[in-house]
Parts: sequence; structure tokens; C-alpha cells
Amino acid sequence: MGTMIELKTADGTLVPAYEARPAGTPKGAVVVIQEIFGVNSHIRNVADGYAAEGYVAVAPAAFHRVKPGVELGYSDADMGEGFGYKTAVEALPAPGVMQDIQAAIDHAAKASGGKVGIVGYCWGGLLTWRAACTLTGLSAAAPYYGGGVTTPEETARQSQVPVLAHFAEEDKWIPLDTVDAFRKAHPEVEVHTYAAHHGFNCDQRGAWHAPSAQLARERTLAFFAKHLA
Repeated sequence: MGTMIELKTADGTLVPAYEARPAGTPKGAVVVIQEIFGVNSHIRNVADGYAAEGYVAVAPAAFHRVKPGVELGYSDADMGEGFGYKTAVEALPAPGVMQDIQAAIDHAAKASGGKVGIVGYCWGGLLTWRAACTLTGLSAAAPYYGGGVTTPEETARQSQVPVLAHFAEEDKWIPLDTVDAFRKAHPEVEVHTYAAHHGFNCDQRGAWHAPSAQLARERTLAFFAKHLA
């Protein structure tokens, strides 16, 4: 359904992105932010899913500045490799990858002619939260189990747009007490937790939990329908 495009960022870098378009007139756009495994088949499927719901979906290659063309699976080796790329991107001088996400938002707005939401998974959930707090042109944000979102440094940020945050109750990387602290610090954020593990949305991972993934998707689509209309 989708194709690869190039986004031109503020510093002139050309960043690849996967774009999926709806069959009819778009009702808005959704920027999809990858896990630590690149813009792989799962992320492309997620983008295709939002396109099927009527949105222009754009998934920028968030690793491009440190390693072009990353597309990993979900083995332990893949996880180690992806974590290394994530660490390298996090170490980039500011604004780093955030300017690539801004370029995706800007492109999505032009391509759809409508409002733009953002959704991200795992590390992409963290980048989604940061985007909601620091970037322009967004109308809604939905981070999924964003690693680091509940740390004091990230909790101190303030979102500029409505946020719907999904967390897993059995997530060994994001303790529930930190989720509770985040919820108390941000009463304006709609927080949901699920009886599942980190990565429950991904049907290519052992942690996939279909009921939780379905419920989170239904909530996210309703959230976007409300704020991107």
C-alpha cells in the first residue's frame, strides 16, 4: 500500500520515510514512530493500518543519521543492535532526530491537508512524548509504552497537545510506580494500562497480546477521530 519517500529536514538532510495513503480523501495524518528495530515490516503494517482508516501515515527512519536502512527483527541479537543505534541517536547534538520528526509532521500536514497526530512504540513512544512537548504542527499524540517517558526528566516536560498514553502492567522496563507518578504529574494526559508486557502491540514479538493491542488501537483511533477532525 505504501511507498518510500524522502523528507528534507531543517538542516538539509534527506531522511527516508515510509508513506501510506488512504484510498479516498484523507481525514488527517498520523506520523508513526518506530521501535528500536527500524522502519521494518511491522511499522509499515502499522502505517498501512492507519491509511486504511483514512489517514495519510508517515513513518520516518529515525536511525538514518547514525545508520541508514535499518530493518531488524525481534531476536535478542536484533534487540542489542537496535539498542546500540538508539543510544547513538540519543547522543546526537540537539535537535538530532527531532528535526526529522518535525519534517515528517510538516510533510504529513501538506500531504493530507488536515490535522496531524503522532503515534510511537517503545523508543518511538518516548520520541512521541517529546514531539508532543517540543514540536509544532501536531494536534494529538499517542505514545505506546515509551521507555523513559516516566523518568523525572521526561515527566517534567509539558505537552502542548492532547496525549493518550498506553503502558503495560507487566513491563519490566517501565515500573508501574513510575507510571502512577507520571499520571499524577499529568492529570491532563489520558493514561491507560494493560495486563500485558512491553511490546504488546507488535504481532511479531512474543510479547504480543491481541486483546490489549485491539483495545489500545480502538482507543487510539477514537482519540485521533476526536482531535484530528
